[in-house]
Amino acid sequence: MELESIPLEGDGPLVGGLPWIEDAGKVAPKDARALSKLFFDQLQVLEEGTREHQYARNTLIEMNQSLVRFAASRFRNRGSGDMEDILQVGTIGLIKAIDRFDLSREVEFTTFAVPYIVGEIKRFFRDTTWAVHVPRRLQELRVELAKAQERLATALDRKPTVAELAELLELSEEEVTEGLVASNGYTAGSLDLPTDGGEDGQTAGGRTYADTLGDCDPAMELIEDFQTLAPLLSKLDDRTRSIIEMRFGQEMTQAQIGEALGVSQMHVSRLLSRALKQLRAGMLTDA
Repeated sequence: MELESIPLEGDGPLVGGLPWIEDAGKVAPKDARALSKLFFDQLQVLEEGTREHQYARNTLIEMNQSLVRFAASRFRNRGSGDMEDILQVGTIGLIKAIDRFDLSREVEFTTFAVPYIVGEIKRFFRDTTWAVHVPRRLQELRVELAKAQERLATALDRKPTVAELAELLELSEEEVTEGLVASNGYTAGSLDLPTDGGEDGQTAGGRTYADTLGDCDPAMELIEDFQTLAPLLSKLDDRTRSIIEMRFGQEMTQAQIGEALGVSQMHVSRLLSRALKQLRAGMLTDA
């Protein structure tokens, strides 16, 4: 094999019968293809786990990073996923290709590796870019629906109906509807985005989607307590119920209650404590 054009480290040492390359990432793609054949040939006879085998494998990974960059460039405008993440995922595909490549296949490594790299990147987008978790079956159906919608829209010059999509894809209308609903989970908008404007195209007073959402009423949490408390109150005598109504309904002080009933404040306090203890015990027992 001619290696004269490949920038090796002078007459540096050999590792497992392979030339030492200080920075394999700087090897030109054309040279990497030629040099990779030599490294793959030697990799098959080197014992796995040895320093020599590790050097050959790591060098192959670094030399063929251009394949990862080439495959990743196809996904540059997908609108989601950081390019650094895509390159890392693509490198995983490259490593899988290196570990599974066999020279006896009589196929160029580039031809063998690119599908592995692209497949790994596609899997990354499929599994991580959905805004909500959607079963893989529906993720794949979303792609088929998108193709069918484009095809029918072109033929019919209008948006296709669920029935037309179902007929083309040979699915039931329920399955198509489920797929269309699931497609909404691919992207998510921020609640801080402004709401649609009126006829003049202006936003409604600068309101956001979050401003239009209802909020939980704190009093809702008390409904169950009130339902439990009502029958317990009915078991109290009239005077005790009157004291509770004046204290918590009319927000009267214990002194005012005592004056209204002609008893001391201390006596009102004892009656309240006893009644509240009884009610509390009843609610805990019910719970």
